Amino acid sequence: MLNASPYIVFSGQAREALEFYQSILGGELNIAPQSQYNPDPAVADLVMHGQLDVPGFSLMAGDDPSGNTATGSGKVTITLWGDDFDDARRIFDALSQGGTVGMAFGKQMWGDYYGDVTDKYGVAWAVDVTVPAET
Repeated sequence: MLNASPYIVFSGQAREALEFYQSILGGELNIAPQSQYNPDPAVADLVMHGQLDVPGFSLMAGDDPSGNTATGSGKVTITLWGDDFDDARRIFDALSQGGTVGMAFGKQMWGDYYGDVTDKYGVAWAVDVTVPAET
C-alpha cells in the first residue's frame, strides 16, 4: 500500500510557505535545500524537498529550480510514497500510459526509487518508494 500526499511546487517560496503552514498546523517540519544535492550556487537556497508531518497527513513542497513555475500558480503534484516497490512500479507504469514522463522511475541520488509523470488527463503525479538497502 502506498500513501498519498499533496506536493506543492513553488517558485522560491517553499520554505516560507512551509514555515507558515507549520505555524498554523503545528507538526514536524523537515527541509532539504538544493545545496544538499545540487552544486549550482544559483539554486542553493531553494528547497529541494520539504515535508510537514502533522497528525493524519503530510504536506510536501519544493521549489522549481528551473524557474518555470509562476508565482501563485498553485501547481500541485499528487505524491504516492511508501515501501512497496512492485506496487509503486505498477502504478507509475499505469499512470504513464498516454501521459508524459518527466523523470523515469529509477534509483535516485537520495537512495529512493522515484519518477514523475503527468497523466493523460493533465494531472501531475510523483511516485517515491524506499527500498531496503541492498546487501
